Amino acid sequence: MSERKVRILLAKRGEGHKETSQSLARNFSEAGFEVIYTELQQPEAIVSAAVQESVDHIGVTLLPGADIQAFAEIKRLLIKENSDHITITAGGFLDKSEIALLKDMGVMEFFPKGTPFDDLIAWSKKHIRQKT
Repeated sequence: MSERKVRILLAKRGEGHKETSQSLARNFSEAGFEVIYTELQQPEAIVSAAVQESVDHIGVTLLPGADIQAFAEIKRLLIKENSDHITITAGGFLDKSEIALLKDMGVMEFFPKGTPFDDLIAWSKKHIRQKT
């Protein structure tokens, strides 16, 4: 029996084009991850999908105009669902002064817009773990 692939839910916050998210999904899938791609934005919907899909990780693309306070709610809801083993990262548009606040809300890492896919995949292979 083969080992289950690491499962990642991709979501977004803010309004904008979805090409980057689709490229992320394709690149992670080609790198051996199982990807659940969604355009969900509300914390409740993101956490519900993550729990239903038994994911190991949530990756959120931040588009212009995104409210980062949603990350505190995502983390709170994961804890409420006894699913705080699900880790979170974010990437995209964010003022450098807000990165520490984002991490204080439970986000493992922030990747600025333009981070190469290879760097994202290498980081993910090193840091994202399956639930045991």
